[in-house]
Amino acid sequence: MLVPGARAGGPTMAVGAAEDVVRSTDLVTAKANMTLLSLAGFRAVRITSIWAPGQTAPTGVETKVLRNVAAAASLSGVRVYVSVYHAGSRTTPLTDDDRADFSAYAASLAQSFPSFRDFIVGNEPNLNRFWLPQFAADGTDAAAPAYLALLASSYDALKGVSPFVKVYGGALAPRGVDRPGTGRDTHSPTSFIRDLGAAYRASGRTVPVMDALAFHPYADNSSQSPDFAHPLSTTIGIADYGKLVSLLAEAFDGTAQPGSTLPLLYDEFGVESIVPEAKAPLYTGAEPVTTKPVDEAKQAAYYAKALSLTFCQPNVVGVLFFHSQDEPALASWQSGVYYADGSPKTSLPAVRAALAATRGGSIAKCSGLAIDVKPSILAFNSKPLGIRLQCDVDCVYRARLVKLPRGSTTLATSGRLAAGSFKRVTFPKRALAGGSYKLTISLVQPVNPGAPLLRESKPFTIAAPVASTR
Repeated sequence: MLVPGARAGGPTMAVGAAEDVVRSTDLVTAKANMTLLSLAGFRAVRITSIWAPGQTAPTGVETKVLRNVAAAASLSGVRVYVSVYHAGSRTTPLTDDDRADFSAYAASLAQSFPSFRDFIVGNEPNLNRFWLPQFAADGTDAAAPAYLALLASSYDALKGVSPFVKVYGGALAPRGVDRPGTGRDTHSPTSFIRDLGAAYRASGRTVPVMDALAFHPYADNSSQSPDFAHPLSTTIGIADYGKLVSLLAEAFDGTAQPGSTLPLLYDEFGVESIVPEAKAPLYTGAEPVTTKPVDEAKQAAYYAKALSLTFCQPNVVGVLFFHSQDEPALASWQSGVYYADGSPKTSLPAVRAALAATRGGSIAKCSGLAIDVKPSILAFNSKPLGIRLQCDVDCVYRARLVKLPRGSTTLATSGRLAAGSFKRVTFPKRALAGGSYKLTISLVQPVNPGAPLLRESKPFTIAAPVASTR
């Protein structure tokens, strides 16, 4: 049975891109690419930092790159997630010494860059591309117990730097075959989560190994809508949220590691779009036949659909699109809202609007989600007559000029304001009778309304005759 989550995704959900193009040894380049990402409406970025055997701290070059990322992100107001993993299965950290070095490397990043507070440990350990062995000689899962040991060691090291660091485990791929000896040994996320839970229970550990689960809910191909569910298979996509939460409950509930209430970060989701002929010279190689890219209008629609689905999934704390900008090799990902040269796709405006609607709390109507409006600016003015307003989420306002002492409405105006937008609410010009007045305003989120917020000014006097002005 699906256990209810402890939180709502909603407008607090981090929305960004998994994008290493912001990594640069040149601060100007890093800032330019971070600005491009921010202009698309993304408010978070996930970067990678690759560990190699023997390393316990980043190299000088890597330190310079990360320093530039931190500076560029600070200037653009972008939250940074750091994904720490090894380059591939040949360097899987399996020994105690390798796990200790890996954990020290991750902790060194947190120590050296205090603005980085979100760390993802590993990448797709359920695939042989990144983790070997997947199976033991007897056919049982070897990857999940070994990954658990790495995750536990990294968790302890990162928390030793600061208890405020958030550790994300998993970063699991959405599919796998669960059969040894196929030549491409992989585990489905369904099997891997169960095996990870079994390994955790067997370990006897009395503290968690992760604060949240990172997951890659890619569709089966880019032509498949994100609302396609997989109820009869071991695959997990965005529409399989209930299955994912149930698996986490099965794996961890009743232990020190949260399961059914574990926050979820979808740190990779991408939809590839067809490269138009005019942009073809920017790209190299050939598109794999299995990708099935879509036109840019459908890419925008699928990204908006993904946001609307995840917005209503209570445990989801973030969605990161893979990427913001296309990779130039067609064998890789053309899933950005910018082409490889940084010029915008036709999908960009619609995606930007969907991101803004997510921030404003209006991307979807969610059962049980009630969003309260918290104005960041709310000031009453009698000269000129009006109200200065800025809401933290999308809001509908109704403002009134009330004649005292009877409290009758003399003038009223209403409207809708997008999150973060500034509005000077004014009243139509007309003669007003002299006397005592006050201004009132009510605010409510239009799609997922919480309790209306009511505010009023102190009484003030208008000498007759006076015309209200804008």
